[in-house]
Amino acid sequence: MTAPFTIEPMTPERPPRVSIRELPDELISQIAAGEVVERPASVVRELVDNALDAGATQITVKLLAGGIRQILIEDDGCGIPIDELPLALKRHATSKIRSLNDLESVLTMGFRGEALAAVSSVAEMALSSRTANDAHAHRLDARSGELTPAARGVGTSVEVRELFFNTPARRKFLKSENTELAHCVDAVRRHALARPDVAFTVWHEGKLVEQWRAGDQEQRLRDVLGEAFVRDSRPVEWQIGPVRVTGRAGIPDAARSRADQQYCYVNGRFVRDKLLVHGARAAYEDVLHGHRQPVYALFVEITPELVDVNVHPTKIEVRFRDGREVHQAVRKAVEAALAVSRAGLAPPANEPTSQAEPVAQLDAATGTGTDGPAVVEPLPNSQQDRLPWGAIAPTTQALTGVRRAPGGFADAAPQQRWGGWPTASFLADGAASTEARRHDTAGNDEPAITAREREPLEGWMPRTVPDTAPRAPAEPSPALAPHAPEDWPLGRAIAQIGGIYVLAENAKGLVIVDMHAAHERIVYERLKGQIAQDALPSQPLLIPVTFSATPTEMATTESHRDALNAVGLDVGPLGPNTLAVRSRPMALDQADLVELTRSVLAELSGFDASHVVQRAQHELLATMACHGAVRANRRLTLAEMNALLRDMEATDRADQCNHGRPTWRQITVAELDNLFLRGR
Repeated sequence: MTAPFTIEPMTPERPPRVSIRELPDELISQIAAGEVVERPASVVRELVDNALDAGATQITVKLLAGGIRQILIEDDGCGIPIDELPLALKRHATSKIRSLNDLESVLTMGFRGEALAAVSSVAEMALSSRTANDAHAHRLDARSGELTPAARGVGTSVEVRELFFNTPARRKFLKSENTELAHCVDAVRRHALARPDVAFTVWHEGKLVEQWRAGDQEQRLRDVLGEAFVRDSRPVEWQIGPVRVTGRAGIPDAARSRADQQYCYVNGRFVRDKLLVHGARAAYEDVLHGHRQPVYALFVEITPELVDVNVHPTKIEVRFRDGREVHQAVRKAVEAALAVSRAGLAPPANEPTSQAEPVAQLDAATGTGTDGPAVVEPLPNSQQDRLPWGAIAPTTQALTGVRRAPGGFADAAPQQRWGGWPTASFLADGAASTEARRHDTAGNDEPAITAREREPLEGWMPRTVPDTAPRAPAEPSPALAPHAPEDWPLGRAIAQIGGIYVLAENAKGLVIVDMHAAHERIVYERLKGQIAQDALPSQPLLIPVTFSATPTEMATTESHRDALNAVGLDVGPLGPNTLAVRSRPMALDQADLVELTRSVLAELSGFDASHVVQRAQHELLATMACHGAVRANRRLTLAEMNALLRDMEATDRADQCNHGRPTWRQITVAELDNLFLRGR
């Protein structure tokens, strides 16, 4: 009988001890270059940074083989004196900073003094420079150290040849010449966006690739990102304390499938900062459809002492002292820019306007006009529940909370106020009314609100408070003053088609409006405005909810107590690894409290700000607005259609519904002519 087969455990051999030794300078430089120089585009970025710090107004980039064989950067900056040329190639030698105080308030693109030394350790490099006081330029060969006279004007030229020639393993990781060229051009493009006062030229293999002349910011955006970007974006201008945000934010219709046109700058430096990206994305939450990516170019200016740029080898990331303040500034800036919709743009001031024809406004109870001659007869009582403005609330004013002003625009004075957070006693009435109108919504893809959907909405509906104070007749603001029908941005309603779309005619041609999507946005924005006027109340819990927390969640709770209290959450430690939630937002009594708290803590940890609670609020309001908006297959009179168009013009973000779908589209007369081959 043979013995059973056994496997003896292997004992790993202990490696022999290697003594500690100091690395040679060449190896140290190559290790440092591995952090700074990843590809030719890294060299271009570092050298253009130096040119900008030298005060250049014209920068020329010449490339061979996508920058692998040669990179030549020429500028007309102040130049380097002859006695400082050898020093410029040494590691950590710079003219940008002198002390720790300088490092904490740096405003230059470069400051470490390691770029030229890193590049010279992995490539052949030559440096030519001339100052205004020199009779001629001098050329320094980085490999040999030879200094010779050269011919060039005031400024500096840096020539880099055969990148990674002495590290073949790294050269194998480079992509094709076209790919590397694209990365080099993109590096110059990022600098060009931040410095419109500097002219940039890019050559490849002796052919002109890109050229951007000096000009203003808007012209530079048009030249670099295209005419379509400027046309389909809105200007951004916002300041909160020491933080100022400018630039342009693309409208939702300009969103792309990839995030390849998102540019963020901090004090003129291009950065990839998750806090800035998150703040911008938060502003697009209820106007983008699906996973579309917004386009924007945002320039953040902040006191240098409040931002640390020395946190990444390539200076592509930064750290803010008060990240929450910066996050809020970016979010508010983009939100303010997006609030101006195309539907609400007033006609040019230099165009003559005539007195608008009276448009009947709908009375909440009868549907008749409230000013001017009546356009439609009062509807029979049996048809009054088919008016578009009474979907959930019993009356128009109970739902929308606004008065109708002459000319079809909404008066900003609210007709209702929030009295705490009562239960929605009239929600059942709205559901019953919806049930009674079920025959009007046949074939509609928006189902009636169900009892299960209604549960989270309890306590969210506003209590209508009669407004008995005398009120003067509403005066429309100049920006929303009545215009001639042909001057209205959305024009005059002419018909309804398919029970879904409203057709209107304006000065450009034909306007097609999705009436449900448009009214959904109107109701949603008004509900958001009502909630924003009140502080978010919290509800103490009789028995605190406890859960096991990670060390990160424990630390975040301690450092963000004020932010947690601001959203109605009272969270504190109960043990070394346990958190207790002692109060919750009153409006979210149906939410999973542990999951809600974890989500808030995760956002606070990553971005110093959280919008989880606000996002949950808006989701509930979106549900209310969706079920409270006019349904498909509802016949509207011309007066009702015109009232809807005027409300769209007076509503923020009216170009998209709450889900990011468009609410209206314009077909110009020229496009109609093309459809029918007119003029051919």
